[in-house]
Amino acid sequence: MDWGTDLWDQYDIIDKHTQSGLELVEKYVKFVKERTEIEQNYAKQLRNLTKKYNPKRGCKEEQECRFSNHQSFLDILNEMNDYAGQRELIAENMMMNICIELTKYLQELKMERKTHLSEAKKAQQSLESTYKQLDSSKKRFEREWREADKAAQYAEKTDQDINATKADVEKAKQQANMRTHIAEECKNDYAAQLQKYNQEQSQFYFSDVPLIFNKLQDMDERRVRKLAQGYVLFSDTERHVMPIIGKCLEGVTKAGTNVNERNDSIALIEQYKSGFERPGDLDFEDYSQGINRASSDSSLGTLGTPKGPLELLGKNRSKPFWLFSKKSKRLTPERIIVMPTVTEDFGHLPPEQRRKRLQQKLDDIGKELQKEVDQSEALEKMKDVYEKNPQMGDPASLSPQINQTAQNMERLRGELNKYESWLTEAGRRGDSMLRRDTLREDALSYRSHSNNNEPYSPDGTHSEEGTPDPSQAIYAEFDDDFEEEEELAAPIGQCTAMYNFPGSASEGTITMQEGEVLSVVEEDKGDGWTRVRRANGNEGYIPTSYVSISK
Repeated sequence: MDWGTDLWDQYDIIDKHTQSGLELVEKYVKFVKERTEIEQNYAKQLRNLTKKYNPKRGCKEEQECRFSNHQSFLDILNEMNDYAGQRELIAENMMMNICIELTKYLQELKMERKTHLSEAKKAQQSLESTYKQLDSSKKRFEREWREADKAAQYAEKTDQDINATKADVEKAKQQANMRTHIAEECKNDYAAQLQKYNQEQSQFYFSDVPLIFNKLQDMDERRVRKLAQGYVLFSDTERHVMPIIGKCLEGVTKAGTNVNERNDSIALIEQYKSGFERPGDLDFEDYSQGINRASSDSSLGTLGTPKGPLELLGKNRSKPFWLFSKKSKRLTPERIIVMPTVTEDFGHLPPEQRRKRLQQKLDDIGKELQKEVDQSEALEKMKDVYEKNPQMGDPASLSPQINQTAQNMERLRGELNKYESWLTEAGRRGDSMLRRDTLREDALSYRSHSNNNEPYSPDGTHSEEGTPDPSQAIYAEFDDDFEEEEELAAPIGQCTAMYNFPGSASEGTITMQEGEVLSVVEEDKGDGWTRVRRANGNEGYIPTSYVSISK
């Protein structure tokens, strides 16, 4: 079945149907364009969202990315950014493969349809012109035949008229013969025009029109096929990026499973562990005896030489050490303070953080040194090859690079030794603090049992009464040390603050203002911190480089 055979007389229907098909293509193209705009806006909003929640460089959130839950959130933001890129890709592919292609194809269809309809109109106009010629020849034949019939009747009447002369009769007969001849010619012309019209009409209805309608049918079927492909592309475009979108979603899931709360807690400890000692116990001040026991041997907070501010604050009898200090919201001139100067040996950091930074610096220097060593070996091998094969290159050309590499290696080795010595020093101080913590715990246990009049052994068991315990002599020596340490806690000098310094109760440091005079309780042991006492009795650590010490 085809349009040319079955719809030969439905020109108007075919015209409307093809026009409706083209309008459907335009409508679908517009629909896809609006869909791409939605995808692009969605992708833009996703990108703005991820940009909004991504931490800026140097901000506090970026420093917290070492924790798995923070890092996983950044991974989710990255995955969502990639997801937005896939939505943009969907919009781009739809625009290129559907909108642009169908728009171009639609213009071709419009031109083709216009051509076919123009051919049909031309064929119809030609048939109408032939019909007009036929009608004209038919009317002429009819007119001339009537005139010939009248002329024949007049000639016959004249011939029968007795009064008519012979000349009149001859003239009438000649006129009748002429009219009859003209009528015969018109008859023949009419017959020829009729035959021509019938041929053209047959050509029009059985050849020209069916051919044009079949072309329109083929055009419309190709339009439908192309439109169907556009429908399929609408889903395939998104289906093709589904694997990548799936990977983005898998990345989000993986980011969630990568969160490790235990490792985050350990990371927090590793990052902020100061290595300072805890504050010691407050001493009992027996006012009934009239003696201030503030410096008696009952305090265990002075065992050994303390290296952490937290231990020293335990000696402040007037005010205990509070972990959760109150912060004033009002900024006063006294609170405008200068941060401690960063030193090369990281002496401004707490002991534990200092050791970690020194170790990290050593690792970085070691990597750089290994690179320089590898480069030096490569240059030596290249120089050896040049010496054996002069045509490959001049060995002397490598001398500057070799010398520079040697200088770099020497410099890095010097830095390595320097940081290793600092790390060794920091390690010794950390071990010293650990030993003091152990001695303090033993001493506390001993004092507890001594106050209860119970013999005590280092392993925590009770000794038989009357049985001498050698450990008691050891702890007696510790008591002597405590008494000596309490005596050493007296000021050994004074210092004047050259700069403002922000104290931190959580780190055992105290605040000082420029020009303030402080009492030196313990001098710097090489770690860059000096223990001082303020006029109100508060004690803590301050950077040695911030004060001028006078004996």
